[in-house]
Amino acid sequence: MTVIVESLEPIALVGAGSLTKADVIEAQTFASRVVAADGGAAHCLAFGLLPEAVIGDFDSIPKAVLAEIPADRLFQVSEQETTDFDKALRSVTAPLTIGIGFGGARVDHFLAALNSLVRAANTRCVLLGGEDVIFVCPPELQLELEADTRVSLFPMADITGRSTGLEWPLDGLRLSPSGRAGTSNTATGPVHLSFDNPGMLVILPRACLSEAVRALQASDARWPALGA
Repeated sequence: MTVIVESLEPIALVGAGSLTKADVIEAQTFASRVVAADGGAAHCLAFGLLPEAVIGDFDSIPKAVLAEIPADRLFQVSEQETTDFDKALRSVTAPLTIGIGFGGARVDHFLAALNSLVRAANTRCVLLGGEDVIFVCPPELQLELEADTRVSLFPMADITGRSTGLEWPLDGLRLSPSGRAGTSNTATGPVHLSFDNPGMLVILPRACLSEAVRALQASDARWPALGA
C-alpha cells in the first residue's frame, strides 16, 4: 500500500470509536501530528484538530465533515478487504503510532482493531482507551514497571517465550488464543519479555502509557513485515 504520511515523529491516529478529551490530550503529549482513520475525522474536528490526512473508504464520514477538510488531505481507499484502521496504519510510516478511538461499544470493531494491530506487528503502535494501553510485543522488550503493576499478556497466535520480573514466569509455557493465555499477571519490578514469534498483545494500565512509549521506542528488535 502507498505511504501517505511519512514522519520522523510519532503520529496520533484517531478512529471513529469511543473517544474522550483525556485520550486526545494524552496522545498529543507524545504525538503532535494527527491522522484520522475514516470517521475519526469527525472526532478530530469536534476536538479542534485538523488532521493532516484522512484515510479510509469514507463510508462513515458525514458530508459536512468532509467539507471542512481540504481536499488534498483526503485519501480514499475503496477496497473492502481491510478495516479503516488497517488502511491508515499501513499508510503511515512513523517511529511510533498512538491509536485512539478504536474501542467502544462495538466488540467486533475492537477485535478487528486488535487483528490489524497483530497484522502490523513490525510497526510500533499503541492503542489507548478506557483503562488500558495495548500493543504488540516486539521480539524483546524491557519495561521499567513498579512492583504490583498489572501485566496482562494475550496471545493472538501459538507463542512461546521467556520473562523475568513477572510473578508467574512464561518460561516453558506454550500460550495460545484457544489455550493458555497470560492475563492478570503482575510485575515484581522491571519486566523483561522475549518471544519466539509475533502476536503477543501486552495490556498495561493506562498510567503506563509513558513507559510503553519509551520501551517500544528503545527496543531495536522488530518482527519482519507481514508476508516477508
